[in-house]
Parts: sequence; C-alpha cells; structure tokens
Amino acid sequence: SITKATSWRFLGNVLLSLSDFKQSDAALQNSLTVARNLQSPQQVSATLLSLGNNSRSQQQVEKAFNYYQQAAQVSPSPLQQVQAQLNQLSLLAEKPKDKSISQLVEHIEFNLQQLTPNRYSIQAQINFAKTLLAINQRAKLNPINQESALVLPDILSIARYLSQARIQAQILGDKRAEAYAVGILGSVYEQNKQWRLAQKLTQQALTLAETINAPDLSYLWQWQWGRLLHQLGDNEGAVAAYESAIDILKYLRNDLVAVNTDLQFSFRESVEPVYRELVGLLLEADNTNQTEKNLEKARKVIESLQLAELENFFRSACLDSIPVAIDNVDQQAAIIYPIILPDRLEVIAKIPNQPLHHYATKITSKEVEDTITELLFRIAERLSRTHLPYVEQVYDWLIQPLEADLASTQINTLVFILDGALRNVPMAALYDGEKYLAQKYAIAVTPGLELLEAKSLQRGDSQVFAAGLSQARLGFQPLPGVEAELEQITSQIPAKKLLNEEFTENNVQTAIDAVPFSIVHFATHGQFSSKAEETFILTWDDKINVNELNSLLRTQELASDTPIELLVFSACETAAGDSRAALGIAGVAVKAGARSTVASLWSVDDEATASMMVKFYQELANPQVTKAEALRRAQMAILQEPKYRKHPFYWAPFIIVGNWF
Repeated sequence: SITKATSWRFLGNVLLSLSDFKQSDAALQNSLTVARNLQSPQQVSATLLSLGNNSRSQQQVEKAFNYYQQAAQVSPSPLQQVQAQLNQLSLLAEKPKDKSISQLVEHIEFNLQQLTPNRYSIQAQINFAKTLLAINQRAKLNPINQESALVLPDILSIARYLSQARIQAQILGDKRAEAYAVGILGSVYEQNKQWRLAQKLTQQALTLAETINAPDLSYLWQWQWGRLLHQLGDNEGAVAAYESAIDILKYLRNDLVAVNTDLQFSFRESVEPVYRELVGLLLEADNTNQTEKNLEKARKVIESLQLAELENFFRSACLDSIPVAIDNVDQQAAIIYPIILPDRLEVIAKIPNQPLHHYATKITSKEVEDTITELLFRIAERLSRTHLPYVEQVYDWLIQPLEADLASTQINTLVFILDGALRNVPMAALYDGEKYLAQKYAIAVTPGLELLEAKSLQRGDSQVFAAGLSQARLGFQPLPGVEAELEQITSQIPAKKLLNEEFTENNVQTAIDAVPFSIVHFATHGQFSSKAEETFILTWDDKINVNELNSLLRTQELASDTPIELLVFSACETAAGDSRAALGIAGVAVKAGARSTVASLWSVDDEATASMMVKFYQELANPQVTKAEALRRAQMAILQEPKYRKHPFYWAPFIIVGNWF
C-alpha cells in the first residue's frame, strides 16, 4: 500500500538523521520496492530522493547524483522534479567548471515557473538562488578561461529570484520564508560588495527572524551582520554580532542536527566558520584593542568550537562544559591552543601564573594541511630522516615562539587543544633541530579544559580489565604481539583477561557489570574516524562502534558511581585519508566517560607496541609519575632501542587524551 511505502521512507529518513546509514538504506530500499510494485511514480521519486540524501551524507557523490537524476526523471510532480534537480545542482556546485550545470539551471528555471506559489515552491526558489550564489563564489575563487566559461544567471538575476520569492512569501504571509529570502538577498549584495545595501537587508531579515522566534535563522543573519560590520571597519560591533550568533548556536545545541534540514544545514559550512571567524577577529594583528580580555575570549571560543565539533560528531548535545581556571589545573603544565584560520595559524598559550601568550604565522590553511599530509607520509615511510624538516616546521609554528618562556619555568607537561588536521599529528614527534619534543616534556591532548574532570589517577588496588585479539578476524590481519602484551600486563597487575574467542561483546558486558574496573585495556584492531558510525573496535565476532562502546562502559559508572580512570586502545588507528579522524579519539574518550584515554594515531609495529605498553604500566605503578609522564617514559624506552632506529613511527603515535595527571 501507499501507506507502507511512505512509512518505510519516513523510517529511512529518521534513521538517516541519526546517521544510521546502513539501516536507513535498508528501510529506503524496502520503500522503493513497495513503490515500484505499486507503480507509483510519485512514491518512487520521493524515495529515490531520500536514497540520494543517504548517499550524499556518506560522501558518495556519484551515487547520490544518479539517485537524484532518477528521481527527477520519474516524478510526475514539478515540485518534486525541482527538489531533485536542486540537489543535483548543489552537488555540481562543488565543481563549478562542470558544463552540465548550464543545462540543469535551464531545466530548474523552467520547472520553477510551472509551480503554484506556496511555502515549498518559495523554499525551492530561495535554495536555487543560494546554490547559484555558491557557484558564482567558487567560480570567482577559481577563475576559468573564457572558452570554458559557463553561461549562468548573473548576480542581478539571482537577486531577482530572491525578490520574487520575497514578494510571494509576503502575499502568503509566510514570515519565515520572507526572512530567509531577505537574508539570502543580503548575501547576494555582500558578495557583490554593496555593503550598505547588504546591511539594510540583513537588518530586515534579522528583525523578521526575531519577530517569529526563529533562532536557526537569527544566528545566520547575526553572523552575516558581523561580517558586514567587519568590512565597514566596525570591529567592536562585528565581535558583538559574532558573539550573539554563537550564543544562539549554544541555545540551539539540542536541535543543532535536526534544525534547518530545509536550509541544507551543514556543520562544516554553517557552524564551524562562525567560531573561526570570531577567533580571527579577536586576534587580528591590527586590532589595537587586543588585550588579555580578547585573548581570553578567543580561548573560550576555541573551547566552545571543540565542544560543538564533538556534539556534531555524536549528532546530539551530550556534553556538558564546566568553566575551568587554567592556573588551578596543573601548576607544571602549559596549555597550547593552535587554531587554523584561512590566512594564518594562530596560537594562544597559557603558562601558569603568566598572562596568555599569543603568536601567529602568516600561512594559508591549505599550506598547513599540505605540510601535515607530507609529515604523516614521511613518518609512515620509515626512512631515517626524511620526516625531520616537516616535524621541525610544525615545531617552529607551535613551540619555538614559546621556547624561552617554557625553559625559564618549572613546566614539565605540554597540553595541546588541537584543531583540524593538527589532531592527526603526534606532538611528541615535533623536533627542535636536536631533540624530539617528547625528550623534553610529557605531552597530552585534550578536546578542551572545560570537558576535563580535574582529578588525578587513584593508585593502589587498581582493577584492570584487558581484552584482545591476536588472531585474524572478519578480514583483519592477526596481531601476534597481543598475546604477549596481555600476558605481560596481567602479570604485573591483577586483571580480568579476555583473549580471542573469549573477547565478545556479551563477555565484555558481563565482566564490566561484575566488577568496577578502574583501567580498561583493548588490544585489538579498530578505527577512529571523524564519523561516529565509522569509529569502532573489533571483537571476536563483531565490531563495536563508539555509541555501543559507550553503552558498555557507562553501565559501570551507573551501577557503582565509579568512572573508568584509564581507557587504553593499543592497536587501533585513525582512518586513512580522513583529515579529521583523530576527532574520533576525542569522541571515544569523552563519550565513554573515561578520565583518560590512551590511543594511537596509526597502527604501529606489533612488537614495539607490546613492549611500550608493558613499560607504560610499569611506570604507571609509581604514584609520583603522572599518566602523561608514564607514557613519555614508555615512549623514550622504545626510542632508545636500536632496532627501532629512534624513528617516531614506532613510538610517537601514542597519545593521552583527557586527564594527564
């Protein structure tokens, strides 16, 4: 029945909003089967559109494009055709040189003229104009020669589409659509550098959005207002507008994923830049009012961005921040906040009992990312010294300006709150020309001080749970060193051990339910990704993803009010080709409720890992040694072994995330 086809599609869409792509696809395929059996072109088209959205969410661009194309071809509804074609166009917007854009634009223009004015047709017109604006912007950034230039509606035509949408919204009394049309019209004039007209329209859009209490629109226009004030030289007003936008985003935390689906909402495009641009404003070199207050504001914005990124990773507002006085955390630790901006790399650093330090390097974000890509490639090659120029370069960006101040204090630990692709760089391997950073300091990473529970590891009768796979399972290679690793660890510390066929999700749950373990150690294949659904560890019979792992480990805290002090992953790695993969490590660390997490940025030598883990637990037994220092000493033990040639590939990838003391 039609009801059955519709119900499967609605279920698929809900599962998609929860990022359960596999189950969403299954439900949508069921819907498609029923719709085709019924020979209902409208139902078939609607489901193909949803399947396209599913593929698009997984970055399967060609597959998504094909689904949208089919949806447009089979639909008897002009509105449905337009929606599918708009989705095709927004995919092509990423490739502004694609000649099929011109033809698609003509089809959309024709179909839009056939629509009866209503909320959905107005929304389609606005989205059409918005996508054309994005294509124009990309074409400006990447000029193309005259012969291959596309014939597209110009800025004036885009403005006309939006003015028409505005008039239709006014006639229908649809204030929300009007606020959106007027705001995007302001964006058109902003792109055309007609600042005063853009200001006027943005103010109108903001007033409309506030009148109807639409915070998801209000933050967009506050952000736009801030950009315009900055262009007009009013930095103070611009900062205030950006702060208002971020305050609204905080208010929207619980709805950040679901809100704005009709506005093609994207964290990377519509949320993250607000935080980065505000940091850039606060830290501008020509900002004469750049005071300690501005630096402190910038530090808090970076903390807020880290929180927002993690919530986007989990698709829920699951985290609570606690204001932290930095000087009270650890008197012997310096906190370093790098942030990657389009035109420079900014760093804020805090040494206890000193004002905040600030320094910047004039370099584009692409140059930073290219350097990091090359650095990781050179380390992975394991050739003796080819990595050194790159780790020295990153050292010069992040540490060199602070070198003298660190040397003159009692600092023994560096804590990094890393940004973007820098999360994938092992800070321990940064090089000053003579020594690696880990040879001078214990090093830790945290997703933010405001997510940190400032309590040191309770030593003494630690209860340890250790589980691992040494045999090949589910297509993954064997890890022969795991057996010796677990054997040696459990010979030092009394532990519950599950190896190979014993290591199943049910057995893990039973063991953790029975005893409140303070240390949980997994020696198994796994992957950390910037997507929660692709972050997992391997058991004998299955994969456990980050949300399932959270459910397993959180039961202990609920039952005994005892959090896990230390969670260790000794054989997992970050997803290849994912520039933000290390976000998954922070995600696991925070979601599992562990005060500290030790994990590796790449899969390392099996034997080296086993040796290092044994040394780590030996050092951890000393109550005078912090967790970060125990890890440093274990890394230095591997660095000294001749067979590993002092190469950072073998010792550097292990990081401690969260509480380091």
